[in-house]
Amino acid sequence: QVLLVESGGGSVQAGGSLRLSCAASGVSFSNHCMGWFRQAPGKEREGVATIGFGGGRTYYSDSVKGRFTISQDNAKNTVYLQMNSLKPEDTAMYYCAADQWFSPSCASHDALKYNYQGQGTQVTVSS
Repeated sequence: QVLLVESGGGSVQAGGSLRLSCAASGVSFSNHCMGWFRQAPGKEREGVATIGFGGGRTYYSDSVKGRFTISQDNAKNTVYLQMNSLKPEDTAMYYCAADQWFSPSCASHDALKYNYQGQGTQVTVSS
């Protein structure tokens, strides 16, 4: 059974940083792709970042490229999203997502398509 538990959200001023964590169980990074997506009130969900199975290539949405970094710690079975230079438009609920390596969604590099997701952690950026 896959269980993804996000933490690290909070309130921060514009220009600040936060690091989100996703503790994963029932998942092996060697054969699961991982990612983050977000949803702001009244807006569509947006894929933010993904990392390939086995610590493969990373992908970012244009809106966060250069500011956010996705990484994983195999020993802790945890995926991170380091968010720097935060903007008010980054305010959203952030969700961790995962899928198995052979799923077509992994090849899409779009966390919105991944089969498993957590409950989310809220990030609020004030101006």
